[in-house]
Amino acid sequence: MELDLKKLILFLALSATIVTFLNSFYSSYQVQKQQLQAETLKSQSAYAAKLVSATDRFLQSAQQQLAYSAKVIESNFDNTLIYSQEVTRLRLQTDSFNSTVIVLANGMVKGISPKSLKLEGKKLQSYGALQALSSKEPMISEPYISAANNLIIFISHPLFASDGRYLGYVGGSIYLKHASILNDLLQVHFHKDGSYLYVVDKNRRLLYHPNTSRIGEQVYNNEVIEAVLSGKHGTQQLVNSQNEAMLAGYAPLQTAPWGIITQRPLEATLEPLDGLMINVLHRTLPIGLATLLFIWLLARFIAHPLRDLAQTANALDNPSAPQQLKVIKSWYFESSELRKAMLKGVGVFQNQIGVLRQEAQTDPLTGLHNRRSLDGILEHLTSTQTSFAVLAIDIDFFKHVNDEYGHDIGDLVLQSLANIILDVTRTTDFVTRTGGEEFIVISPNATATTAYLLAERLRMRISETFIGPVGYINVSVGIAGWPLKQSSIDDILRLADQALYKAKRTGRNRSVLDSQYQDAEIKKPD
Repeated sequence: MELDLKKLILFLALSATIVTFLNSFYSSYQVQKQQLQAETLKSQSAYAAKLVSATDRFLQSAQQQLAYSAKVIESNFDNTLIYSQEVTRLRLQTDSFNSTVIVLANGMVKGISPKSLKLEGKKLQSYGALQALSSKEPMISEPYISAANNLIIFISHPLFASDGRYLGYVGGSIYLKHASILNDLLQVHFHKDGSYLYVVDKNRRLLYHPNTSRIGEQVYNNEVIEAVLSGKHGTQQLVNSQNEAMLAGYAPLQTAPWGIITQRPLEATLEPLDGLMINVLHRTLPIGLATLLFIWLLARFIAHPLRDLAQTANALDNPSAPQQLKVIKSWYFESSELRKAMLKGVGVFQNQIGVLRQEAQTDPLTGLHNRRSLDGILEHLTSTQTSFAVLAIDIDFFKHVNDEYGHDIGDLVLQSLANIILDVTRTTDFVTRTGGEEFIVISPNATATTAYLLAERLRMRISETFIGPVGYINVSVGIAGWPLKQSSIDDILRLADQALYKAKRTGRNRSVLDSQYQDAEIKKPD
């Protein structure tokens, strides 16, 4: 039986429409899936690197505190009162340690905080204590069970007399299964999208895990753990111990033989894409059915326009597709309507992709730029040789807000702070939230003078603004600028962070300029 032209056109049109639709739908899904996976892996890698940097800084800070205390004790070794003073100061001044101790060369405890441990005057026989005595050098121990029956890591610094004689050590412990500053540091970065992180030592033992019952567990046959413990950093897709597909990023620490691994479920990563494709399908299906009805009724009249529309449909994911559709000569009503419907479908699809891109560059809590957007801003400014100042802003004692009022109120404080910063800064300035209570302002064409004055206006406005129910908060600000000699963008951001930490160390609620970015025009207020 021969097919007439009407049926042949209908058959060909129907086949081409279905195949094209399925191909476009599948191709679009696969492209977006790969892009989401790549972006998530990149984000997890950057996330792990950031946590490594923060943890390294914490451990280095803890070692510096012990080194300073060691000098004080060495110069006053015969003064027994100094022992109690130093261990108490070490434990309470920065919350770096859960307990602190001074031990003589014979293993006898001469000072300990808190006193409730009741170890003063006793000899310590725990693994970390013996390791510190034998090494006679600055040390971060492997995890072990302490004399007080806590799973801990122990950081110590040796004590030497002026003649080089070994006197003992001063040290501090960090509890792994109880509240500690290390746990607080890592928990700040907890995500509600299924992401989580864990820390392992060189013996593949978990030092931190959201499930505290797993802390101290040794994990074998894990490719990511093996990679990070060999000193590598990067990303990988894997199946975890719960048989769940994960996207992981990992990086090793510099100050200790540890590795940090961050993971996000693949299912959570692809969830927005599934919803988008279902929405596109729901919107496209009625239009497709209407199109088929028009083809059925007017097949003999639409052969030529339909051929052009079908050819264009093969490239609907091309940005030039809308323009190509507009130039097709649809000389009758039905083909014109079909062209409009296809333009509408392409527009909806491309708009939704644009929304996804916008969301990927925006902090969901505050609506500010996020770290990914910040990277793009900095790349644009440097490529156009536009000078700029970096203001690194951090809320003072924000942990107290979360502890006292809860994380929901903490989120409201962050949103209020974002609004204040936007109100004070110029429309040409870029305001980003880089994580937790940390914000960065990029001020193009700013000098050291104008950057410092902007920082002071921000600091004063924030300190004078009542934020209910918390009340008044303060911030510390570190300032650096580009270009500065031959410094890279990473160097400038690091200098701003260092200036911020200096503001924290010297009393908080102040603005500090990087010493290399000082401007002779600045006269700081009394």
